[in-house]
Amino acid sequence: MKKIDCLVFIILFFFQLRAQDKNLLSGKYPKDELQMVLIPAAQWTPFPKTNDRNGWAKADDAMMKAYLKQAESYTDYNWPSIPATKSLLIERTGDRNEYQLMSFEKRNALGTLLLAEVYENKGRFIDPIINGVWSICEESFWGVPAHLPQTKEYSGLMDVSKPFVDLFAAETATFLAWVDYFVGDKMEAVSPQIRKRIYYETDNRIFQPLMNRPHGWMTKNANGRPPNNWNPWICSNWLNTALLLEKDDTKRTAMVAKILWVLDEFVNPYPQDGGCDEGPGYWGAAAASLYDNISLLNLASRNAFQYVYEDEKFKNMGRFIYRAQIGKEYFLNFADADPQPGMAANMIYRFGKDINDQAMMKFGAFYRQPEQGRIGRFHYFRNLFSVFMQDEYQKASQGLPLPATVWLPDIQVMVARDQEGTTNGLFVAAKGGHNDESHNHNDIGNYVVYYDGQPLLIDVGRGTYTRKTFSSRRYDIWYNCSDHHNVPTINGETQPPGANFKATNVAFRDDKKFAELSLDLAKSYPEKAGVTSWQRSIRLNRGKNVEVKDIISLKKADKITEHLMTCYPSEIVKPGELVIHYKPKNGEAKDFVVKYNAAQMQAAVEKIPLTAMEDKGIIEKWGDNIYRINFTVTAPKANDRFSFVIAVK
Repeated sequence: MKKIDCLVFIILFFFQLRAQDKNLLSGKYPKDELQMVLIPAAQWTPFPKTNDRNGWAKADDAMMKAYLKQAESYTDYNWPSIPATKSLLIERTGDRNEYQLMSFEKRNALGTLLLAEVYENKGRFIDPIINGVWSICEESFWGVPAHLPQTKEYSGLMDVSKPFVDLFAAETATFLAWVDYFVGDKMEAVSPQIRKRIYYETDNRIFQPLMNRPHGWMTKNANGRPPNNWNPWICSNWLNTALLLEKDDTKRTAMVAKILWVLDEFVNPYPQDGGCDEGPGYWGAAAASLYDNISLLNLASRNAFQYVYEDEKFKNMGRFIYRAQIGKEYFLNFADADPQPGMAANMIYRFGKDINDQAMMKFGAFYRQPEQGRIGRFHYFRNLFSVFMQDEYQKASQGLPLPATVWLPDIQVMVARDQEGTTNGLFVAAKGGHNDESHNHNDIGNYVVYYDGQPLLIDVGRGTYTRKTFSSRRYDIWYNCSDHHNVPTINGETQPPGANFKATNVAFRDDKKFAELSLDLAKSYPEKAGVTSWQRSIRLNRGKNVEVKDIISLKKADKITEHLMTCYPSEIVKPGELVIHYKPKNGEAKDFVVKYNAAQMQAAVEKIPLTAMEDKGIIEKWGDNIYRINFTVTAPKANDRFSFVIAVK
């Protein structure tokens, strides 16, 4: 290596380390200064107290009336005790939903009743709220069985002597903290034991474990994988609860200081391009939860954390949600992401406003919905921000940015469409990366093709979460594996999981006529696949077609099969032409042709049977119509090239 090249490498490496160790949050205020920055607990009024009727007069009346109407259905709610056998289902059948539905509904009832009482302020909902608080405090575990360690020591039931904090334990604490804030005095008039119980259980189940026990979601794992959405999501609820419930300002500050450190463990390794490898479906609990933390911190400190909104990485983290959009209904769903995630529109608008991104504000306003009194399953505090922003929000201009091209070099994802600002025509997204991403599927080199904003060639994504989903049997589930993505099976081998299995020689090109991602898939496959190089290019020729080309060099050539996944019936009309009968629910039916070299490959279409417990989620997303098109190379060669052209027939 030349001296100048070596110097450049050292400088780049130094700046990379500096970027990773930036400590945007914890590095700003030393602990003694942090206590001065935070508004003392006794003086902090993030939202008007219940007896501040002038303050609540500024809340959106339509929203509050909708909450009131919904709460009236809960006045006689029978707060269920969740049987042990519901928790044991995770071990006995793999089912996680029966327990979760009971748990989540209890919290939904409590949060709705609380907003109704704040709005009406007549005491009519106090007894149901007390019943809800007491019932939840008596639960053995505030989390869910799916998050228990999969060991004989637990076997599907919580060890109450060793409390730890998962996503939903933290969410539960938030509900109780706002109950204490808004109606604590009313409950105290009934019995001092209610508020005392809230603090006791929260301190025992949340504060003490988080301050004194390591939790895996706080920092990178043993393999070096950075934290995922659990980190900022749990921190947002921990922060919310600590700021509201902890009256000792020294303890309160210590918790905030640790939260800032934990959040930096999420932020420091996060890609500079803002790309969320968990996909848009998890963005609402990842980058969006980081934003929740900053919003709460600014409320608690007279905007001492406003500087975060100027950070370019933070801005990119926000922008990801509209950069990863396919059309009005569909978003990128690489890995476990949902192809049709719900949009937390109010929060997205606020995020866009705080980072001064007009496109994001219009995007958030585009998804606003009439208020129906639903508080949402998670992120309860977002409702409180929402009720005080509606005058501005309801008048805000709407629109979808739909950029012509997006390239996220850190997570190696390309997005390209025929025309900026419209879903008309072809859309292509493709990815490189590695196979140890959060919520990973073995999918390096995968791509999707949509037309007029509707799916054509798809990433099947995830189905229903069960015990198997996050276990050692994860890759026994077909849709997590590469042979059910739009990538090849080489000499009988599929892509394995692990960070060592990755794309190399990744390059992106773009101009007005085309956008193209090229990458080498060789290191995505195990040694026994015998791949020297597998250079793939995925190109959108704007206004024309999609071209996929593979140029290969193998040590051996026994069997090669290319795969394509679609949600429409397909047939071979003649050698070299396969037709996909595109018929979206919200679009015009068309035939698309996939052209291939019939002298090289023989095509066959199979319908995937959807019979397993995990497949229920696939049916909910796509219907019972998942097809795999297999192109088997008839005379494999060690050095060869394949191509597909996808276009309207």
